[in-house]
Amino acid sequence: MNTQNKSQIETIQSGNDQKPHQNANELTGEVVSNAVVRRYKYLEGHPRQYRFDAKEGVFNINGTEKLGRTLTFQPIAWRIFTDNILNMGTKNWAEIFFIDDKNCVSALLFHGYSVDNIFRLIEPLYYDDLTLADVVITAVAEKKEYTKVQPKGVYYIATFSYKIGDEKKTAELKQFAGEAKIFRQETLTDIANTKTAMNYYNPFLNPVDEPELLSAG
Repeated sequence: MNTQNKSQIETIQSGNDQKPHQNANELTGEVVSNAVVRRYKYLEGHPRQYRFDAKEGVFNINGTEKLGRTLTFQPIAWRIFTDNILNMGTKNWAEIFFIDDKNCVSALLFHGYSVDNIFRLIEPLYYDDLTLADVVITAVAEKKEYTKVQPKGVYYIATFSYKIGDEKKTAELKQFAGEAKIFRQETLTDIANTKTAMNYYNPFLNPVDEPELLSAG
């Protein structure tokens, strides 16, 4: 590339209002914000699946790749709700979305006592004018025992601690979450009782999108 063309591209790029999570077209400097070229990889409605195995006490990816007893992440979206999903009966759930170390939008589900622990995390943040999106969370599998059955059984719940996230990174993640339609198709129903949510996109509450999808066909 000659010096003149390089200078023209730099001039075009400097005039763009490029957002932190977007990429510029290398030839024109034009900001393109579709899913193909975004810094964060996200197939809409199908985030990468992280799981907490409450029987074994480990986190994993897609039920196969074991990660250990701790997981650290910064939420970008979440909802706490009651629903009958994944053939597990009606339970209290916390569904948290985050960006993993491979820049993939990812989802993680907790239920039962682990959800109570998330509420305990939200309360002090609220009084400090913060949300889960402002902090980096470390989830740890804590061993428990069934005491009312014989022989005694073992299970695990998730406990949570946090530290304040990097200011610049937090702003970038919030901007991305405010633009993307973040949800997981497999856990979506039209009967969920949502207690609290942030940056969660529910297609059932956005029927205006349906004619657009139909007309596109």
